[in-house]
Amino acid sequence: MNFVGIIIIGGFILIAAILVFIGLRSPRGADPLESRLAEFVASGETKSLEEIELSQPFYERVIFPMARQLGELTLRFTPQNAINDVKRKLDMAGNPGNIDPTLFFAFRFLGAPLGLLFLLIGKILPDSLFSKQPLIFVLGGIVLGFYLPDLLIKTRIDRRQNDVRKSMPDALDLLTICVEAGLGFEAAMAKVAEKWDNEIARSFSRVIREIQLGKLRREALRDMAERLGIAEMTSFVAAVIQSEQLGVSMAQVLRIQADQMRVIRRQRAEAKAHEAPIKMLVPMGIFIFPSICIVLMGPAILILMRSNIGF
Repeated sequence: MNFVGIIIIGGFILIAAILVFIGLRSPRGADPLESRLAEFVASGETKSLEEIELSQPFYERVIFPMARQLGELTLRFTPQNAINDVKRKLDMAGNPGNIDPTLFFAFRFLGAPLGLLFLLIGKILPDSLFSKQPLIFVLGGIVLGFYLPDLLIKTRIDRRQNDVRKSMPDALDLLTICVEAGLGFEAAMAKVAEKWDNEIARSFSRVIREIQLGKLRREALRDMAERLGIAEMTSFVAAVIQSEQLGVSMAQVLRIQADQMRVIRRQRAEAKAHEAPIKMLVPMGIFIFPSICIVLMGPAILILMRSNIGF
């Protein structure tokens, strides 16, 4: 590989690293149009469109448009089912950094040259492990870079679902109290969204906005359950919709659901507590048992080595 090829590979890797860093550091849920209008109102100065665009960060003006063009090129050769699956995963992850399927496929395409980084290291360091078996490391790096966005999204989905599961009983308790105090169901959801700042509060806030824009409440609740993708929320939404259709007391349904969610949370905590001893075997076998053996048998081995017995 000549010097020009090394520079090209290094450039691809640098661009991929920048895009991944920007995607992780981008503010969650921020609307660029609203932020620009807020800056314009706060400044009180009349600026031209060109000046407003030039005032934006470099990655919003240059990097993101380039990534979108690359992602649009990738979408032309991607099946529609794969695009819908990626969109569903992004919705379940809470749309971190306002990433759409176009940027996601761009990150995946630019993450594939990660395997070329190992080849570059092998060329720079001839005596390293990368130079002895370059094909294995190159293929492994390409596969890792290609599936790295999927792993990040999966981690984000799991963390978001765990947050919703932990906060659901308390949120339903607050909903029950608000409904029993005389508030409507939507006003109670707005109260939860106002008091808390977590995933379930943001989900309730989105449902309220969708209802205000004209969507039916049952459809907005079903969409929320699909975006979260957990069985507890699906059961809660089904109970709320059924109570609305049958005319059952909403406060009673919410109280029953809150009790059930609290029992499920306690059962999940007990299951994790039962798994703890098994998970502790690995670190104990690797770190604790060897240390105990050294402490207990070390002095005896030193005494035997100094004496004439056995050694």
